[in-house]
Amino acid sequence: MRTTPVLLLLCLVLMPLVAADSPQGYYRQPTIAGDTIVFVAEGDLWKVDASGGVAERLTTHPSAETMPSLSPDGTQIAYRASYEGATDLYTMPIEGGLPQRWTYGRGPSWASWTPDGKLVYATTAFSDLPNQQLILAERSKSGGILETRVPLAQAADGAFDNKGNLWFTRLPFQGSHTKRYEGGTAQQLWSFASSGDEAVALTKDYNGTSKKPMLWDGRVYFATDRDGTMNLWSMAPDGSDLQQHTKHDGWDLKSPQLGNGRVVYQLGADLRVYDIASDSDRQVNIRLRSDFDHMRERWIDKPMDYVSAVHLSPDGDRVVLTARGRVWVAPAEQGRVVEASRTQGARFRNARFMPDGDQVIALSDSSGEVEVWTLPANGLGEEKQWTKDGEVLRWEALPSPDGKWAAHRDKDFKLWLLNLESGKNRKIDESDIGDIGSLAWSPDSRFLAYVKAEENTFSSIRIHDVENESSFRATTDRYDSYDPAWSPDGKWLFFLSDRNLRTVVPSPWGNYQPEPFLDKKTKIYMLALQKGQRSPFAADDELQSDDKEKKDDKKKEDKEELKIEIDQDGLMQRIYDVPVGAGNYNALSATKDALFLMSRNRGSRPELKGLAIKNKEVKLETVASGVGYYDLSANGKKLLL
Repeated sequence: MRTTPVLLLLCLVLMPLVAADSPQGYYRQPTIAGDTIVFVAEGDLWKVDASGGVAERLTTHPSAETMPSLSPDGTQIAYRASYEGATDLYTMPIEGGLPQRWTYGRGPSWASWTPDGKLVYATTAFSDLPNQQLILAERSKSGGILETRVPLAQAADGAFDNKGNLWFTRLPFQGSHTKRYEGGTAQQLWSFASSGDEAVALTKDYNGTSKKPMLWDGRVYFATDRDGTMNLWSMAPDGSDLQQHTKHDGWDLKSPQLGNGRVVYQLGADLRVYDIASDSDRQVNIRLRSDFDHMRERWIDKPMDYVSAVHLSPDGDRVVLTARGRVWVAPAEQGRVVEASRTQGARFRNARFMPDGDQVIALSDSSGEVEVWTLPANGLGEEKQWTKDGEVLRWEALPSPDGKWAAHRDKDFKLWLLNLESGKNRKIDESDIGDIGSLAWSPDSRFLAYVKAEENTFSSIRIHDVENESSFRATTDRYDSYDPAWSPDGKWLFFLSDRNLRTVVPSPWGNYQPEPFLDKKTKIYMLALQKGQRSPFAADDELQSDDKEKKDDKKKEDKEELKIEIDQDGLMQRIYDVPVGAGNYNALSATKDALFLMSRNRGSRPELKGLAIKNKEVKLETVASGVGYYDLSANGKKLLL
């Protein structure tokens, strides 16, 4: 009997440890009333004590429940769900029970409560996109729903006081998660008096985002990114006396809701509570009592459904596939499928063969940042990290034909050149307007063609000279030009450009005033990289050499090592029209005998088209229909569809 107090003490010590070991989840969109927090996890609603602990699941429907809001007395939860197909507003008791539907086809984006228990929700049902309006809803004694439209043309959420005065966010979320957004659709806070005729702007001193007003003790609390990160601030009802209450740096504060002097919000994957009276902020330690079915290991029946990238080997005998973050090499015909990636817990992206076919170059986050790596194509040997200066997400890495260079780009609109002999990685271009893309190496590996957005937002083709470490523009900035493709002999640069600007609408004027609709804007063009070149599509005449001379010259060129020179003087003027009609083209590539591209017409399946490079009966012919993507082998002899 003397050991009982010891055993009891041991149990009390171990109980918190057991609770701490129970699984955590990803917690979103919290709401608070009294000492109860309701939040979203695993697509369901859960409730937990404001002090933390093991949460209780409230909903089990396969449809996801989102945006919960507790009533002021804490007895009802309003939330969004699509139980009957459309996303609508429902309520359910906090202790559980059958949900009640409040809206029908209104598509509410958000809901809350007035102090006297009416529901407030935002909808576009009575307005033109992207505007939202607020609706007050309550149930009549007979069980029907009575709705009153708040007389504001633009109001995305709001908080009422007990006199009917409203503080609201004027515009809805505009769709971009760009931090410190200060564009024309930045959310701002306004007030609207119950007896007033005009709404009053409260946060016009700041061009960035101010949203989600919440009322407590004579002040308006709200979320804003005034210090560079979304944090909790407050102000007087007239917009004066700004005060900052949380000072997070990095993760933005999300989905704040206020109840009885406390603000609950999401930060990363966790929930936190800010107590206004004590000016204190803490994390809510939550554990889920769940089977975590979404984390179970499962078999993938159709792995090809998850392929994110596929490329041919240089001679077309194998393909490298990137699927679910892993890299696989498969033979074009019979043979063994090899997993080239071996590192566990890492995600690989956009793998492609190196020119020797023995190595695969890919992007990987093995080091914590997305960097350029090479892997043995047969799965035997060490993976090698080439870059160590990643700061943002990188896109594809394209090796040069000689295997000495790899061009790659990143989400900061920067273009990089990696030396695969020395390991040196240097930035060769950068855009302030948009992404850099359509990378294409010249056959001799000296030049890299790419597409860059100019200051007027049109895209032009630029060429970087690896030897001279300089870049120059090859096409005008008056039209969009893209998808450069080098001829194997280095004499021509083929590309696509949107220059057939003819609207299919007869007139932009009339009763309905349609916008001009431009169809089949794109044509195929070619640049003569050296002066004096004759178009391969030009008809024969007396100035052209006879067939024997052409064959002799071709044999001589084949024996010599290819070395391309570009005459920059007058390059933009040496532009030739490829003699085929305009269309909706993209993904241009070239061999010594043909051009290939994707063609899409309205109402029809996309097609892979081919064009023989000759000067008689030039026409685009369909290679295959219903093609979503294609790849051309480096030797120009095989296509992957």
